[in-house]
Amino acid sequence: MPRAPFNVLVIAYRRVADAYEFAVFQRADGSMWQFIAGGGEGDEVPAAAARREAWEEAGISADLAWTALDSRASIPRTAFPNADWPSDVYVVPELCFAVDVGAAELRLSAEHDRFAWLDHAAARDRLTWDSNRVALWELTQRLSATSDTPPRRASGVRGPSCEEDAR
Repeated sequence: MPRAPFNVLVIAYRRVADAYEFAVFQRADGSMWQFIAGGGEGDEVPAAAARREAWEEAGISADLAWTALDSRASIPRTAFPNADWPSDVYVVPELCFAVDVGAAELRLSAEHDRFAWLDHAAARDRLTWDSNRVALWELTQRLSATSDTPPRRASGVRGPSCEEDAR
């Protein structure tokens, strides 16, 4: 199936006691730490691609509480050398999502050799890409906006429906 000209980023998070933790994954080649990421397939919409990638890379169920984030980034076409896109596609949008995995266990695919549950500051410092750090910041702000306490003590949040195709 041909790759669609967009990428998705998925932040898996959980609440432990009165703090949030975020799952950060190391690529199997050891080159980078990032959140779950991947491309759409065929005519797949971004929300469906996010759910599929999360399942494939970490065993995350599509039935959990998902949030579409407002964060966006652009990735140069050259990052996808095998993509068969029209010549006027220069950059590919990266659309961001978050999923509260609660107590669910994550499982690694062959794409990653390990992952770590980290608080906001440690995750921010470990991440390779600025786009991941921006999406993490937004998610942390959303979590804190639903509470009258600092971000580390926030309760859950539901954002825009992931059923809406993020553009």
